[in-house]
Amino acid sequence: MPTNFTVVPVEDTPLSDLDCDGDGLKEEDKEEPETVAGHYSGDETPRETSSLISTDHDDSTYGKNMALYEEEMDSTPMVSSLLNKLANYTNITQGVVEHEEAESEDGIQRVTVNGPQMGTFIGVFLPCTQNILGVILFLRLTWIVGTAGILEALAVVFMCCACTMLTAISMSAIATNGVVPAGGSYYMISRALGPEIGGAVGLCFYLGTTFAGSMYILGTMEIFLTYIMPSAAVFEANDPTGMQNNMRIYGTCCLAIMTLVVFVGVKYVNKLSLVFLSCVVLSIMAIYAGVIQSAIKPSSFTICLLGNRTLQHFGKSGKFDKCLKMEVIDNITKPTELWYHFCNGTCDEYFTLNNLTEISAVPGLLSDAIKENLWSHYGEYRTTVEKNITSEAASSSEPEVLNSYVVNDMATFFTLLVGIYFPSVTGIMAGSNRSGDLRDPQRSIPTGTIMAIATTSFIYISCVVLFGACFEGVVLRDKYGDSLNKNLVVATLAWPSPWVIVIGSFFSCCGAGLQSLTGAPRILQAIARDGIMPFLQVFGRSKSGGEPTWALFLTAAICEIGILIASLDAVAPILSMFFLMCYLFVNLACAVQTLLRTPNWRPRFKFYHWSLSFLGMSLSLSLMFVSSWYYALVVILIAGCIYKYIEYRGAEKEWGDGLRGLSLNAARYALIKLEEAQPHTKNWRPQLLVLMKLDTDLAVKHPRLLSFTSQLKAGKGLTIVCSVLEGTYMVRGADAKHAEQNIKAAMAKEKTKGFCHVVVSSNQRDGFSHLIQSAGLGGMKHNAVLVAWPANWKQAESSLSWKNFIETVRETTAAHQALLVAKNVDTFPSNQDRLAEGTIDVWWIVHDGGLLMLLPFLLRQHKVWRKCKMRIFTVAQMDDNSIQMKKDLQMFLYHLRLDAKVEVVEMNAGDISAFTYEKTLVMEQRSQMLKQMQLSKTEREREIQSISDESRISIRRKPCGEKPTHNSKFKVPTLNLDEEAQLIHDKNTKSHATLVEKATPTSDRVHMTWTKEKLIGERNRLRDASMHVRDIFNMKPEWENLDQTNVRRMHTAVKLNEVVVKKSQGAQLVLLNMPGPPKNKGGDENYMEFLEVLTEGLDHVLLVRGGGREVITIYS
Repeated sequence: MPTNFTVVPVEDTPLSDLDCDGDGLKEEDKEEPETVAGHYSGDETPRETSSLISTDHDDSTYGKNMALYEEEMDSTPMVSSLLNKLANYTNITQGVVEHEEAESEDGIQRVTVNGPQMGTFIGVFLPCTQNILGVILFLRLTWIVGTAGILEALAVVFMCCACTMLTAISMSAIATNGVVPAGGSYYMISRALGPEIGGAVGLCFYLGTTFAGSMYILGTMEIFLTYIMPSAAVFEANDPTGMQNNMRIYGTCCLAIMTLVVFVGVKYVNKLSLVFLSCVVLSIMAIYAGVIQSAIKPSSFTICLLGNRTLQHFGKSGKFDKCLKMEVIDNITKPTELWYHFCNGTCDEYFTLNNLTEISAVPGLLSDAIKENLWSHYGEYRTTVEKNITSEAASSSEPEVLNSYVVNDMATFFTLLVGIYFPSVTGIMAGSNRSGDLRDPQRSIPTGTIMAIATTSFIYISCVVLFGACFEGVVLRDKYGDSLNKNLVVATLAWPSPWVIVIGSFFSCCGAGLQSLTGAPRILQAIARDGIMPFLQVFGRSKSGGEPTWALFLTAAICEIGILIASLDAVAPILSMFFLMCYLFVNLACAVQTLLRTPNWRPRFKFYHWSLSFLGMSLSLSLMFVSSWYYALVVILIAGCIYKYIEYRGAEKEWGDGLRGLSLNAARYALIKLEEAQPHTKNWRPQLLVLMKLDTDLAVKHPRLLSFTSQLKAGKGLTIVCSVLEGTYMVRGADAKHAEQNIKAAMAKEKTKGFCHVVVSSNQRDGFSHLIQSAGLGGMKHNAVLVAWPANWKQAESSLSWKNFIETVRETTAAHQALLVAKNVDTFPSNQDRLAEGTIDVWWIVHDGGLLMLLPFLLRQHKVWRKCKMRIFTVAQMDDNSIQMKKDLQMFLYHLRLDAKVEVVEMNAGDISAFTYEKTLVMEQRSQMLKQMQLSKTEREREIQSISDESRISIRRKPCGEKPTHNSKFKVPTLNLDEEAQLIHDKNTKSHATLVEKATPTSDRVHMTWTKEKLIGERNRLRDASMHVRDIFNMKPEWENLDQTNVRRMHTAVKLNEVVVKKSQGAQLVLLNMPGPPKNKGGDENYMEFLEVLTEGLDHVLLVRGGGREVITIYS
């Protein structure tokens, strides 16, 4: 339905009425194109650009009438300018009117040329007809009809024509779904199915077109050397090998001449195309005229039969001019040349027992030949071509005598004929390949292509019936016209002269070969310019006239391969495979777009249906394997290799293809079907949410965390890599996109397959909380969180790092998700490392659902950890039977199908050492000092560091054997005097100037210049503070006043650490049960200290906290 527009006139504001704001707008517009070109600020959101959007406008035209939209005028132009741009839009033309390119210092400039003017008849119908009606019609159709019979030949023609008609319907729908630029069928397939399949099918189409050129050149040489000038043969023509060598020599020369013609200029090829097409039309008219003439007067061509066998070289100018054994000359009976040939010394038995018969080669339309030719006559290799009459049997003839008969040069069967005939219908895309030269491609391509297929299908079907009705059966099965003294079989039917078809078919094959050498390089050039295959970029270059020079040379080289095969019957199935692969994906593209009902799928051609496309796709696939199953497998393998190459090495292209829509629909369907309930234990695998930290440059801070993720996942399951930026999205939106790009680059470098997402939140704690709650979609949600240990959390200026970490632990626990904490992750092995030996030690303290057992198994699937052994340690208390525990654990691992060494570690319930009490005291004192002392930030750092240093000194200086005053069971470890010389940790204090700049408003410090006296006074003040802290420790506090829970936890951490370091210090990775955080948030800092003590002295540690469910099972 046409759309009605109503134009409303609006009065423009006079130019004199413009105020300063209008001038300011003009100044902004002068600088705006640079921003639109590619650079944008962080506050702006980049928009997609279009070739139809023009930024050239006059602000005075708009005035103040459109001031409401003036800020976006460059990216969203006025409708008037857009419609003007659309009206003047022309697609990139091809062939003679292709845009010429001229190199300049600034880049490539295109020379403007006149728009395309070709209509449906000239631009589509005639090229398709010329390519469809070619070498097979004149050289092989009669042989196919005689061998397969009329009925089976009609079946072959019907299947092939139905395949091309269904493909043409699908192609018409695709071609009318929007403007079709130059590139034709390749453009349509690639934009409909994506760069991977588009590139693979495009190369198959290119190879098919190239081998079609080989077939046409071989057909040209066969006509020339067999029917026009047999004396030009360099090698003996009667020898099959000699004939093939002649084809190779003359075919190579013909290819060189045609390549030179195309290189000089494609305009000469297009000028000669009408001449070649007229030869095809005259030849077909001569055939129909000959059919009518045969009904009136039989042809003068005859053949000679010996018994039921067909003899060669019979004719007026042939080796045997009379079909007689004896002839009477001057009343004297003399032997003929046939007699001397078969009775050289002794007569051939078959020649003696059977008579010679001369029959008409073309009985005519009114004869009974159609009855004989109705059924098939397949034969084995080197069997004689025989007529269906009785003859006397005889012993096998000598090889020299056998060469006198017409024999089959190959074993014939139905599927072979399908492969040889199909190239005759492969010219249906000649019109779509000229889409750049058409005045209206959306109207011309469907109409012209379908009309051409209908016309040529009628010609082929009628020729099958007429050939079967007019020709003798043995003549039809004579492929090279040997029984007709090397005359083209179809030419014997022509009127007024056989030379009409001989010359016409010769020029027809020449023209088709030139068209193939013209079209194939342009297909390769279009693929190369798309940039989807880097190694083909050199073939995208062209000379000044736009001709693809390098692509032409490659096409000639590949075409030479087909010529060296030197057999038209061997080359035809090869190109059939490539074209059928192309037709298959054209139908697939139409079917996918139709079934998905994508919003952009609105073809003007309405006579299509997805069922027809699927039928055409199924028919194409069937014909591939019917013609030659091994060729079909080879072509599928080639296309698959190209697909994988483009997928891994090709440039990323987003063309809005149908396969992407298919993937989206499949993903949506799978997500809907996938229940949000927890998966069964047998199907459980870690679906990771990786929380990344970024540095100030928005780069990944711990890339080895991604390496560990890829080693743990090996590309299986779900991986979501996330990060949080502090701020607001309006301000940091561009930073978020930049951070995502950095993370994706790091993921690609570390070979981590998954998704990436960066959110902007007011603080990192809320951001990570939102990600833990909402990451994923439907049933595809994460069940485990992987984070890096907050290194240097003690020395950090802010406590947010470890507080956020603890909140992450609490939230994953509340969400029933597993938590993996990698400590010292920057020293973990990379994906390029190969650990030749070592162990993965699992310290199974508490049962967390079996996650500790599963993780080492998954890691050992990766080549980095493959050679590492797995060891499992568990802790036995005093009341436990360690021997029985080891047996039970070994049996448990046996049922789990895990190969690991088991060791049970006994921990005696010894007294809590004074070292543990002192460490707990220091930890609690440190927390209390932070809460009670009202100091500035700088003073607080100094005092805390002083407390830590003084406590270490006091612990080390306690004499051996000294006991606590109130509890004599506590023992103090003996310390060597050398340990007293240990250096005190650096206080890491900052310069006074920096401290003053960052001082809080409530600080009583003022900016002052340091002198010697002031420096001495400051040192005395610090010394007094240290004496005050020392007095605190000398007060002999009551040990029982300490929080006994903290004492017990510290004792556990110290004892476990001693055992783990003793057993697993040399392990490649240590997996530990991660204790849960305290319920009281007041002890968060103590919790961090416990974990620090627990993992002290270990290089590679992975703290694991289960999600509260079983993740491994012994059942199948």
